[in-house]
Amino acid sequence: MSDRAALLKGIRAWLVFFVVCLVLSGATAFPLVHELRWAESLLRSLSVPEHLPGLMHWIARVRQGLDATDAEYPFVLYGTDWLAFAHLVIAVAFWGPYRDPVRNIWVVEFGMIACAGVVPLALVCGPVRGIPFWWTVVDLSFGVFGVLPLWVVRRKIQRLAAT
Repeated sequence: MSDRAALLKGIRAWLVFFVVCLVLSGATAFPLVHELRWAESLLRSLSVPEHLPGLMHWIARVRQGLDATDAEYPFVLYGTDWLAFAHLVIAVAFWGPYRDPVRNIWVVEFGMIACAGVVPLALVCGPVRGIPFWWTVVDLSFGVFGVLPLWVVRRKIQRLAAT
């Protein structure tokens, strides 16, 4: 296999990994109410409340809030439907670099900028919305871990462009 073919194969593998994660992240925003009920039940069955009471308190609080919102104001959850849709649309954008990485490196760079934007958003909006700091760290991880495969892809694309 030529160096160029190996680079292209690596770029595409990382892009597929990133897109799958993006789609899964987005798809999980649709059934939030049911997911949280399921997660709380699972965590309770695993005796998590005894080991991580703060986590269980937070999960229960969020589940109660979603249940109340779903019962009285289900239209508010429409916002998370749009969040999910945005993830799916952004995932589609990565078809460009999959097809022609050098010409569409800007999509990868856009994704890296979006990942960087997670940091100020979480650090500003988390406290404003009463999100515990440890959960803000979980949110920050999406930006940090999201940028890593894109950074690898960008470097590989630069090497591909140089060949």
